[in-house]
Formats: sequence, structure tokens, C-alpha cells
Amino acid sequence: MAIFAITYTYAADSASQRDQYRPEHREHLTELAKRDQLLLSGPINDDGPPAALLIVRAGDASEAERLLAEDPFQREGLVAEIGVRAWEPVLGSLSGPFVS
Repeated sequence: MAIFAITYTYAADSASQRDQYRPEHREHLTELAKRDQLLLSGPINDDGPPAALLIVRAGDASEAERLLAEDPFQREGLVAEIGVRAWEPVLGSLSGPFVS
């Protein structure tokens, strides 16, 4: 298994819709976390466009994308852009034997 850093850049003017679907979005992510597929997630708080970072464990990039395909934020068209990149933590709590 590998680790992937996934970025969501949210659609313009989607803040109120994200608020509406956030409980369902978090339920979806909680299920992935219970299966040890989602390691971390949260908003990116800087001066750029509204975005989020999700760290997932998957066999490959396609599987990482599939894990989040049913996320209500994606389903409802609230994510304008998705970036998926393999990430290899070498120090810290996420480094370890599951990193290939």
C-alpha cells in the first residue's frame, strides 16, 4: 500500500452548499477512516482558493481516487479540481512499514 496526498479545490461560490453537505461528507470520510484508508483530512487555511487536503492509503492512484469518488462534495459538484500525488513520508507518525 502507498500513501497519496489528495487536494480538493472547491468550486467557486460553493461555501453554502458545502455547509449543507458537510455532515454527509464527514460521515463518508469517517467510514474511510474506520477502514484505515483515510489517514488525515482537513481544510487548507491560507489566502488561496478554498481547498482541502486528504491523506489516504491505497494500492495506486486510481484506487485513491475511487475512495473519494462517492464523497458528497464530489457527487454534488462542489469540487472543481482534484489533485492526486503519491507521497512517501520518511519521518514522523505516518512513516512506517505501510509505506512502500
